[in-house]
Amino acid sequence: MVAGGFTLWQDGEMIARRTVLAAGLALAAGPALARGGIRIFAAASLQTALTRIAAGYRGSGAPLRLSFGASSAMARQIAQGAPADLFVSADSEWMDWLGARRLIAAGTRRNLLSNRLVLIAPKGSTVRLKIAPGMPLAAALGGGRLAIADPVSVPAGKYGKAALIKLGVWDNVAGRLAPAENVRAALAYVARGETPLGIVYATDAHAEPKVRVVGLFPPATHPRILYPAALTRATPAGQAVLDYLSGPKAMAVFAAEGFLKP
Repeated sequence: MVAGGFTLWQDGEMIARRTVLAAGLALAAGPALARGGIRIFAAASLQTALTRIAAGYRGSGAPLRLSFGASSAMARQIAQGAPADLFVSADSEWMDWLGARRLIAAGTRRNLLSNRLVLIAPKGSTVRLKIAPGMPLAAALGGGRLAIADPVSVPAGKYGKAALIKLGVWDNVAGRLAPAENVRAALAYVARGETPLGIVYATDAHAEPKVRVVGLFPPATHPRILYPAALTRATPAGQAVLDYLSGPKAMAVFAAEGFLKP
């Protein structure tokens, strides 16, 4: 078992007796992890920071079990019965979606973090592009595609689409996307050189040395990026974890990874 005891869920079912590599992190899963601990289902962009926090958490005596993916996928898994204790989304809409189904504990929801949206390229790329209305994004792609999380359902993709629409360039690149299941998958496309450009959060770019930031999307081009957190069931241990994530030690880790306070 890796530090902190991480569990990965897919389609509401536990992946047992094998190791899954996700963005360089080994997530060990097995029947023993189904017992005890506080299970956190979180947006993929939180992987690096939450993994660091979980490895050092000793607050409630219960280990933290971490599952990462698109906020849309995590929310749907919770709705299908996956045993999450705490959900951290990368936008308010998927938390609202669970709230409408009475699947979050009343009075526990809070805005935990904020983030920024950036355009990235592979580390060795020479692409230069100013983020501005009418920018020649399609030309900058050359013969390649733009990596972006699914703009229909995944928060990072929705923020990215909103920004490109605001800048008047969405129609120029809508047919040249490389849609990904979550923001870390979009990041990986660029890091591996499979796409010349991508849209991710600033924290994702910070976590990946194989990419560089081409430009920062002005906050006014997209809805405010917020990470709401809430318990799916009210328990003292779960509340202790939620309070810890909002506290100074965890916030110092989040800040070191580039997250902002809401």
